[in-house]
Amino acid sequence: MEVLAIVPARGGSKGIPGKNIKDLAGYPLIYYSIKAGQESKYVTRTVLSTEDKTIKEIAQSVCNCEVIDRPKELAQDETKTIPVLIQVCDYLKDKEGYEPDVVVLLQPTTPTRDANMLDEAFKLFLDNDCDSVFAAKNIGTTHSMWRQYPQSNRFECLFDYRHRPRRQEEALHYPLYKETGSIYIIKTEVMRKVYDFIGEKPLIYVSEALDIDTLEDFEKIAAIIKENK
Repeated sequence: MEVLAIVPARGGSKGIPGKNIKDLAGYPLIYYSIKAGQESKYVTRTVLSTEDKTIKEIAQSVCNCEVIDRPKELAQDETKTIPVLIQVCDYLKDKEGYEPDVVVLLQPTTPTRDANMLDEAFKLFLDNDCDSVFAAKNIGTTHSMWRQYPQSNRFECLFDYRHRPRRQEEALHYPLYKETGSIYIIKTEVMRKVYDFIGEKPLIYVSEALDIDTLEDFEKIAAIIKENK
């Protein structure tokens, strides 16, 4: 089985300039996602997609990673991830006749996701009748979840809060999950069909991998990585 891990890393980060190559506990941020792919016992090939020359050089020299050049039009603020994955697959198919059976998306912003977690998720993918697996965390049950409408500032409960279940009955209600963005595994043919990295028969790998959005997140995760070392 050919399993292609793709690490998308464009250069134009506005929230944290240079985020994808910013130092995190001694290594550039992209290092951790590349390493997860390279050390996985299921992934057979790991590539990084970028339009940025500096990111490309660091991926090759520091991370010993193959790099696929990304067209500038797929490196804009509004660019979604799926066309980037498709471009990588199309490029490799046209250039080498290479088409993986499975594509794994490893986003750089979840560096606490490692090869062991990826392999656990992939085993779930192999052992079940599904076409995709993605990482998510359990955020509770429907009876306690609320959402806000920004336009009106109105709050709405996802359950009839006038008839809350007792604590003993809570387990009977459906749990909710939120994507962590750390792992997406999908059959290539399904990815091309649905034009997404979650298929029509997905399973969830429950994970608490931390995501980096702010400079404070950088500092927090750097401390965790150093402590684990």
